[in-house]
Amino acid sequence: MLDNIIHYFERIPSSHRSLILFGGIGFFWLIEYAVPLFKTEYPKVKHAGINLFFTLTTIVINFLLAMLLLDFTTTWTKENDFGLLNWLPELTPWLYTIIGILLMDLIGAYFIHWLEHKVKWMWRFHLVHHSDINVDVTTANRHHPGESVFRFVFTMIAVFILGVPLWMFMLYQSLSVVVSQFGHANIHLPNWLDKILSWVIVTPNMHHVHHHYVLPYSDTNYGNIFAIWDRIFGTYDSLPPEKLTYGLDTHLAEKEHSHIGEILKVPFMPYRPPVGANEKNKEN
Repeated sequence: MLDNIIHYFERIPSSHRSLILFGGIGFFWLIEYAVPLFKTEYPKVKHAGINLFFTLTTIVINFLLAMLLLDFTTTWTKENDFGLLNWLPELTPWLYTIIGILLMDLIGAYFIHWLEHKVKWMWRFHLVHHSDINVDVTTANRHHPGESVFRFVFTMIAVFILGVPLWMFMLYQSLSVVVSQFGHANIHLPNWLDKILSWVIVTPNMHHVHHHYVLPYSDTNYGNIFAIWDRIFGTYDSLPPEKLTYGLDTHLAEKEHSHIGEILKVPFMPYRPPVGANEKNKEN
């Protein structure tokens, strides 16, 4: 079975990757209508149009950068037996795959995400993702083109450090797309189910806390696929859904979160320090 998975992801067609991306959006979009977490009315189609614009820019940038970096990086590490995965003692194929996916999620997603919140110039681009005041499945791919560039480069650095083969990268990316869409989706899960799942993967209730509009909540729950990293590194937090407010306290003006032209300019505006750092104390 694993051999078939490896063979498929070594040669996964671009059309299949597009199907995973847009099929996931369509799937979770329908679930959002059936069991929404928030039933508040907002222009869902217009909102999706803005986020899909940034989805398309991300696709184009990732495609172009992949042509330049992905094959070179994975081929070089393989030919030179370089990277943490290549230096491990001989493992069963399944254990090798599981460890690789976990490390890719830790270094190539959790750590990079945490870094984006700590480095000011990176945050100026990443805040475009956080400025969405109506978080749903389309928010998962709402990334400023500038962020798409440096995020891909940092991901390639993680691939280089780990020595991740091409098939594992493609498998990880496919899992990442679906779980990220799930985590952002405006869907309601029974509390018992959400609590169980959130010990393994990032769930809507868990990740939506990260999109609360003020610190310290927006600096928690950085996980991408696996929820364990936030618990291990002490960045996990929770907040009842009824207390959530999406967006950013520094960019609440409509033009800065709901107009594509203005959103593109946001990273180049003067830095605005967050104003709600003591919000948790106020709520407790």
